Amino acid sequence: MTDQPKFEIEEVDAVPAPPRASVEDAETPRDTFERKRDYLEGFLAQKPQVAHAGEPGGDLYENVVEALKEIYDPEIPVNIYDLGLIYGVDVTADGEAKVTMTLTTPHCPVAETMPGEVELRVGAVPGVRDAEVLLVWDPPWGPDKMTDEARLELGML
Repeated sequence: MTDQPKFEIEEVDAVPAPPRASVEDAETPRDTFERKRDYLEGFLAQKPQVAHAGEPGGDLYENVVEALKEIYDPEIPVNIYDLGLIYGVDVTADGEAKVTMTLTTPHCPVAETMPGEVELRVGAVPGVRDAEVLLVWDPPWGPDKMTDEARLELGML
């Protein structure tokens, strides 16, 4: 025979309640609120970082984009920037602007004149010393390149 453990059973009327947990150094809600307020004041007091003039958000870059938004495709009543014909805008600190663009098709009636107009308009932006336009066909333009504003203007949304 194996020895089995023996259990003793004792009946009681009540069990004393365990001691309540207490934390001596707990923060009061007032302390927590004060700290958050200080954090927010410091955060709100920070000045935004100024973008370089030729970077997105910089004055020169944004002025070049605005100039591009003034050029309209003659067949579609939407500017070439929102139409998605502009693939890239690079502006250096020296004022050199390079615009990479495409046209809706290689047989576009303005294929010979549009890049020249873009170069003239970008070159006329104050602060731009030299403007260059690269006309590319890859990737080909498609309606998916249009902004929501252009789609709305054309009734595609």
